[in-house]
Amino acid sequence: MNRRTWITQLPALVAASAATASAQRDASKITVQSVETFIVHVNARGNWLFVRLATNEGLTGIGEASHGTAFGNETGNDATTLKYIAEFFPLLKGRSIFDVEWLLAAVARQTAIGGLSAACALSALEQCLWDLIGQALGVPVYDLFGGAVQTSIRNYANINRSTDPRTPAGFAAMAKRAVDAGFDAVKLAPWDDMPKDLSDAAKVEAVTQLGIERANAVREVLGPNRDLLLDAHSKFDLERGLKLIGRVQHLNLFWLEEVTPVPGLPAIHKARKMPTAGGELIYGARGFYPYIQAESVDITMPDVKYCGGMLELKKVGSLSDAAGLKVSPHGPAGPVGNAAAAHVCATMPNFLILEFSYGEVPWRAEVIDPPENPVKGRLELTPKPGLGIRLNDKTLARYKA
Repeated sequence: MNRRTWITQLPALVAASAATASAQRDASKITVQSVETFIVHVNARGNWLFVRLATNEGLTGIGEASHGTAFGNETGNDATTLKYIAEFFPLLKGRSIFDVEWLLAAVARQTAIGGLSAACALSALEQCLWDLIGQALGVPVYDLFGGAVQTSIRNYANINRSTDPRTPAGFAAMAKRAVDAGFDAVKLAPWDDMPKDLSDAAKVEAVTQLGIERANAVREVLGPNRDLLLDAHSKFDLERGLKLIGRVQHLNLFWLEEVTPVPGLPAIHKARKMPTAGGELIYGARGFYPYIQAESVDITMPDVKYCGGMLELKKVGSLSDAAGLKVSPHGPAGPVGNAAAAHVCATMPNFLILEFSYGEVPWRAEVIDPPENPVKGRLELTPKPGLGIRLNDKTLARYKA
């Protein structure tokens, strides 16, 4: 650009700069004003709970707080999660949409003692804030977390919540549906009917063998070139867990997840013959630090709803990367939480694969607008501002719990 051209265009450049500065000033003045919650009925495994924050400037941001329940209680505890949302929101009302770290600090004590319901409530509100920030600045949320390393996010189909009957043939049929839908990786939890009391050796062995048969049936459907993931949901004691490793070695697993409760995982990890994964119920980077330090797994699985939100998910990913571990966020819930996690996954150099709860309801895609549309098992993120999606109020009303 020569001097004359520069002088000619100077007024336009100044105006553009002023407009940008004005937009930034306006964004800094956007504050949170109101909250809405929506519960839709899914199945016996739990509902989906969505949250929407509105601002003084008319912007709305969305988040997900599904499955805020104690581990093992699959019916969910939405009432407790709603109680925490009602408790946390007044602290946030009137504050800047940029007050993410402030919010995390303000409710730290409650989330430390409130379990998964409190974590889900916080996480949903935090997701809403990031959605609002992205919209206010006109950028996708992944740009707020360092920019995208990849915008095509590989998903595996979790068929555990949708399979009925839970026979080997039932799991195989649902796996076939997932494969036909384009997924090249499938997960199930084939030992969920393991008794809590492991003293009856014959019953424990019967459930263990049935789970292996379920997994065998799914592997047959997948063939040798697709990935099979098994989640043990901490159903085994250490002795039986160590034996399980050898009993599933023939399945060529992508990973074996949470064989025992946390204290036993380092021993399982040390004896592993396949990658190990876990950490879905851990809150915050501080919670993950001793888990990683103990060499519990090869792959960490923070859940955006349980770990404290998108910022904590990013922190756990970075902590995992520093330890040389891959990160694969947990999340067998609805499409909003899946999208929130995907935006963070896009920025993680150590990201491996993201969970997708497949086949629970035929209207899942219509919960959001534009509809969720995984292609060949991948979510393709767009440069739309914020999370790039809105809630579909008509669908929420139609399936209201």
